[in-house]
Amino acid sequence: MKQHEVVVRGAGAVGMAAALALSRQGLQVGWVAGPPRPAAAAGDVRAYALNAASVALLASLKVWDALPADARTAVHDMRVAGDAPGAVLEFSAWTQGVAELAWIVDAAELDAVLQAALRFAPHVTAVADDAQAPLQLLAEGRDSPARQRLGVKMPRQVYGQRGVAARLVASQPHAGLARQWFRSPDVLALLPMDRPQPGHGLGLVWSLPDERADALMALPQADFEQALMDATEGAAGTLRLAGARAQWPLLLARAEAVCGPGWALLGDAAHLVHPLAGQGLNLGLADVATLARVVAERESWRDLGDVRLLRRYARERELPTRAMGQLTDGLLQLFASPQPAVRQLRNRGLTLVNRLGPLKRALTARALGG
Repeated sequence: MKQHEVVVRGAGAVGMAAALALSRQGLQVGWVAGPPRPAAAAGDVRAYALNAASVALLASLKVWDALPADARTAVHDMRVAGDAPGAVLEFSAWTQGVAELAWIVDAAELDAVLQAALRFAPHVTAVADDAQAPLQLLAEGRDSPARQRLGVKMPRQVYGQRGVAARLVASQPHAGLARQWFRSPDVLALLPMDRPQPGHGLGLVWSLPDERADALMALPQADFEQALMDATEGAAGTLRLAGARAQWPLLLARAEAVCGPGWALLGDAAHLVHPLAGQGLNLGLADVATLARVVAERESWRDLGDVRLLRRYARERELPTRAMGQLTDGLLQLFASPQPAVRQLRNRGLTLVNRLGPLKRALTARALGG
């Protein structure tokens, strides 16, 4: 039997990127894909918002340029609105001195390109679930079976909210503009996409209390579209559904340990954050980039599964992942409050930040780098 140095568990983008990244170092990688992902079926409405650091990683893996042109859409401008007139925060790639603020990527297409890259990777082999190696990387998502077998706990803060996603077609061009509305108690985002219609496609991510999400999912198409028009006040033009709707529960969680002798957690298996900042996959791909660098820079005599080596990865990722969790949670709590004084404070805060150029540049730089 072929001896593997690393076994990667996970059929998502993080697991596949990890397998590719380590195989490019010449390591023999076994990939446990597991059962097919339900979201990969026809009608997949997932979309990823990727920052510059994530794009750079995918480019280094020879994956980014393999994406079809209409499967990735540049975000040139962003407009964030509060729940009071005039409370707006605007970002522009041109004023920030960057080519784009982010990219919106068709999730199913990215998964397909990663799968194709793995099929042709010379050091990657598909293996069974019981495969063993000195280093096991667990990227199986929030309900990781391997993490559970290790006995690693992942306490969860349940928000009582669902994320509702769909693909839309707008009557007016998106022009590379991402829109977001922060209101009590929901957060709505329209992400520019060139699918299903070039220049007019949008990805919807709408975070709502459970009961409201259930009600929206049960609405006939025409009524759901009217609810969207009411929520956006026609800012993006007339909106039409271009397929099915999907929903999932929203959580904040962090594994009590992200590494141990011979194993490490990556992506959603290690941490979950609210999607309001669009940073979930960016955190996971940053995990991959950090772990790959730590492995590449290890001492020649140190084993891949050495816990002291893996703790270097854990220490480097602790602050960014914890900070993003606290940021998204804090923003959610701030904008979920119905108190008039809090409402006034948050809307004034948006307006103030919008007037402070240096602070906006700092926020943009942090977002681009993850």
